Amino acid sequence: MGQGRVSAARSVRARCRALLGVAAGLWAGSSAAQDEPASLTAAPVELHAFVSQGFILSAKNEYLATSRRGSLEFSEVGLNLTKPLPENLRLGVQLFAHDLGPFGNFTPQFDWYYLDWRPRDWFGIRVGRLKVPFGLYNELNDIDAARVPILLPQSIYPADHREYLFALAGGELYGDVHLGDAGSLEYRVYGGTLPGQLPGSKPGLAVTRSAVPYVYGARLLWSTPLDGLVAGFSAQAVRFDWDVTLAPALVSVLEPAGLLPAGLTYPMLVQFRVPRWIASLQYDAHELDFSAEYSRWTGQFHSPAPALFPPHIVNERYYAMASYHLASWFTPGLYYSGYFVNVEDRHGHQNYQHDLAITTRYDLTDHWLFKLEGHLMFGTAALDNQQLNGGAEPKDLAPTWGVLLVKTTAYF
Repeated sequence: MGQGRVSAARSVRARCRALLGVAAGLWAGSSAAQDEPASLTAAPVELHAFVSQGFILSAKNEYLATSRRGSLEFSEVGLNLTKPLPENLRLGVQLFAHDLGPFGNFTPQFDWYYLDWRPRDWFGIRVGRLKVPFGLYNELNDIDAARVPILLPQSIYPADHREYLFALAGGELYGDVHLGDAGSLEYRVYGGTLPGQLPGSKPGLAVTRSAVPYVYGARLLWSTPLDGLVAGFSAQAVRFDWDVTLAPALVSVLEPAGLLPAGLTYPMLVQFRVPRWIASLQYDAHELDFSAEYSRWTGQFHSPAPALFPPHIVNERYYAMASYHLASWFTPGLYYSGYFVNVEDRHGHQNYQHDLAITTRYDLTDHWLFKLEGHLMFGTAALDNQQLNGGAEPKDLAPTWGVLLVKTTAYF
């Protein structure tokens, strides 16, 4: 890392420490100022923190970072607090910063925060910036200590899509319904919005505005009568709005080719809607944890130039993952993950990506762990060619490649 980046990183870390101090101070001050009965003021503040440092080394293709010569741009730090309040209320907040190649860059943010009211087991309400309950593991993306692999199966939980998939600003209804001998059912129903971030512009095409009018969805998890067996289904819909302006030189080429209607005014509104669903199955008992999920995401463009923006594409995503707790300090695991950009076109390595991963987790102490993970990759469909890989098209990248990851996390 150059001296400038070191100085920038130190500056950001200093801001993180300052924000952590302010948050802790405000929390302590507000707690001390409460004039509540002793039974309420005595309720403890639950404080947890973690810090992770990882290393990525890839062969042939850049993956998540500039990794072909090795990259330490794989770091996370977080502090979260939760506090029980009167009247079945609870609040929580997490301050988080991370660096993953071109993403994050140690910018501190309130990762999630909520006010929770749960008067009954079967009914509760949360409002704030909430983790999205999609599939089995989306809510564990920020908790390295809660899972075995370093990277969750990237076909369904892509690390470089965290800003769009991890949390929303809105509200949620949730609860647990007991079904007697049939087990129990957990439901989550939510809605809200996401930050509207501008996608990268391409030559001749500029995006001048981005917004997410809505995201909504639901998840059901059925804890079956068989010990450790859980089945689930999640569904979600999200819409992105972009104002797109095309350069006159590009318009003069696209119009005669029939890819662009004549006389369009700019910027033109392009809507991108993504309905997606996932079916989940997990067995976690007797030191064995096995899970499998199958998902389809549909991309739907709505624009005044349907020939330029394809109106409909369905991609397929799935994985199977297993780990076994061999000892209190050692858990090995593996998974196979598959992704197809278009279910109707499975040929060409640019249209798919298969990932065979082997991982080992070592719990060195109760608050410190170390992980080692290797990936054998086939296909290039999910590789970033905008900020990594020199802008090369996926079809021009190496079809078979590999990744080695190392990560250590301290937490309490």
